[in-house]
Amino acid sequence: MSTVEVPAAGTAASAGTAPDPGVAADRERAIARAPRVGGGVWRLLGSELGLTFRRPRNLVMLAVLAAVPVVIGVVLAMLGTDEVANDMIVMVAGNGLALAFVSLYVLVPLLLPLTVGVVAGDAVAGEASMGTLRYLLTAPAGRTRLLAVKYVNAAVYGLAATAVVAVSALITGLVLFPVGPVTLLSGSTIPLSEGLLRILVVVGYVAAGMAALAALALAFSTLTEAPIGAIAATAVILIVSQVLSAIPQLAPLDPYLLTSWLTDFDGVLRDPVNTGTMVQGLVVFLCYAVVFGSIAWARFGGRDVTA
Repeated sequence: MSTVEVPAAGTAASAGTAPDPGVAADRERAIARAPRVGGGVWRLLGSELGLTFRRPRNLVMLAVLAAVPVVIGVVLAMLGTDEVANDMIVMVAGNGLALAFVSLYVLVPLLLPLTVGVVAGDAVAGEASMGTLRYLLTAPAGRTRLLAVKYVNAAVYGLAATAVVAVSALITGLVLFPVGPVTLLSGSTIPLSEGLLRILVVVGYVAAGMAALAALALAFSTLTEAPIGAIAATAVILIVSQVLSAIPQLAPLDPYLLTSWLTDFDGVLRDPVNTGTMVQGLVVFLCYAVVFGSIAWARFGGRDVTA
């Protein structure tokens, strides 16, 4: 992939897209205020989070994620348990809390990671395409801290996206299905409060997986000047990983594929909780974050950024 060259202020990116004046203006104002306040890193992080959660594209992606549990709930309410055979789906008819598990199980393999990949893949390459990366590098945070801010911002978006799915599913389940003590896949029953706690554990596990994916997309973002290139590369990795997992002859590769671990939160639906597999998954997530975070740091910290 090509080396990133930051265009001069006010010019269009070399990729052929015009910079967003509103985003660029917000960015320059935030950076201008940072040196006057102790802890410029926190101001920069606040600027990143504000821009991310105000951007219409990112809000639309969150809205789509929130709509999926509603669609799943309505379809299951219309079909009933006689039309389905999956144990997790049958649980929904008996308790609306299970809709949160089902919704995450459906979204985690592809759609949820893609939304996080869009934000993380745009993190550095998007700044270069808008001509604002040079201004960010003049902030007192430095390149390493700037990259860390970009990563934290993408990870927070991943957590927010996961939480949006869970909250939407809980509300939909409460409206469409009975809610009470939860019968697990293992046959035992747990109180409603413990069921909610287990959903919180699932949200944390999935968010950790999204943070690992964010490191992967961020590494691609430092390798190209076109945001679409980083986003597309992340999507290709996700799809190829899913294909490899589906081929029985390639089963030995499964432990090394990030996507193989993203749905292993179903251990919380058993009593006792299958913590062994989930801990292994968290270790894999950490390894991905460290490896690809290091690649992003080495690339971003060692390259030339010209006007």
